[in-house]
Amino acid sequence: MTGIRKALTAVFVGLTLTLFAAAPAAAQAAPAAQAAPAAQADKLKLTVAGDGAQGVTIQATHADGRRLEQVVRLVLTATGPDGQRVGPVQLEPQPEGQGFYSSGPVLSTGTWKVTVDSPAPLPGKATATVQAKAAQSPPVPAPVAVTRPDGDRGAGAGWWPFAAAGLVLAAAAMGVAMLFGRRRTD
Repeated sequence: MTGIRKALTAVFVGLTLTLFAAAPAAAQAAPAAQAAPAAQADKLKLTVAGDGAQGVTIQATHADGRRLEQVVRLVLTATGPDGQRVGPVQLEPQPEGQGFYSSGPVLSTGTWKVTVDSPAPLPGKATATVQAKAAQSPPVPAPVAVTRPDGDRGAGAGWWPFAAAGLVLAAAAMGVAMLFGRRRTD
């Protein structure tokens, strides 16, 4: 066996023994490490707010502030003006971010008491007062007059000088080639 093979074999055996020695300790530590996040992750923090129109937005995070990595089931109920009731409405996750849920336009104009519940395995509950407003469209922009400053020849007016320069360069190259080209003698 050469010296390099002996050294590589020794390194490989050393790494293998280290891994086998560390495996039982890692196996014993894993359940304890999993139990701590499970105890913290058993509740949700729900932040409920109006969406500026007739809907509700909800941001769901773990109680310890970590981002929510999985989809949870959220149910919305609301009591509004004159005793109107909405719900239960199951909320769907939205693409705006992890843990972001939205109801869409489910409320009529007025002040609503909104409650959002999350059942087990990640229970959570939040209540908020939301002011629902009629959806508004953006104002129509005023027409803008388009004027050209003096001396502006419009879009595309500046291409012809480049085309003319290209033609002059091509003609000059052909002339040089004709002047210095080889002459054949028969």
